[in-house]
Amino acid sequence: MENKAVIFDMDGVLVHSEDAMKTTSIESLRRFGIDPQKSDFIEFTGMGEDAFIGGVARKYGLEYTTEMKDYAYMLYVEKARDLVEVFDGVKEVLLRVKNQGFKVAVASAADLIKVKTNLACIGVEVDFFDALVTGSDIEKKKPDPEIFLKAAELIDVEPENCMVVEDAKSGIMAAKSAGMSVIGITTAFTEDELETVEPDYIVDDIKEAYLKISEWKSR
Repeated sequence: MENKAVIFDMDGVLVHSEDAMKTTSIESLRRFGIDPQKSDFIEFTGMGEDAFIGGVARKYGLEYTTEMKDYAYMLYVEKARDLVEVFDGVKEVLLRVKNQGFKVAVASAADLIKVKTNLACIGVEVDFFDALVTGSDIEKKKPDPEIFLKAAELIDVEPENCMVVEDAKSGIMAAKSAGMSVIGITTAFTEDELETVEPDYIVDDIKEAYLKISEWKSR
């Protein structure tokens, strides 16, 4: 097989943690004097927590500081085992993809502490992956392609030989801008919403994504 790689986003792809992050972000922002709603965060999904929390803070006229994110992350780490849902079949899919000979990477706009917490919930060690790129490692967040291009560079695979698995419109846009193939999963946005950013495939869950990856392998 020509050297190929699969790059997974984290939130909405391997785990359902958006609701958990909204819960802890709301608790954090209340500490700073505002009372946001979960719906306030939707437009900032997939862009990293500085935008996720900061965007909502600014909507309420509050100047964002990284203390807001730090406190939300502290709560997230404490409560992850109760709040984070690992999607059915994730660990099995990761193992199957690796066993097929793909290089495997994670590219998440979240900070490293959150990514490590989510991997612990899945039961996968960091060193399982050939590369792990987080929001802590990049300057430009999705929809900029920097995070995916950095992952491809680290695993030494050309962008056109990378398949990205994403749930957010901003992430799909980033993958396409990087010149990669992309599977959109309908966990954060509907099929109609994902179609507006034109992923190569749209599926409902990680198991369906694996079938598309297997098809792509043989091309």
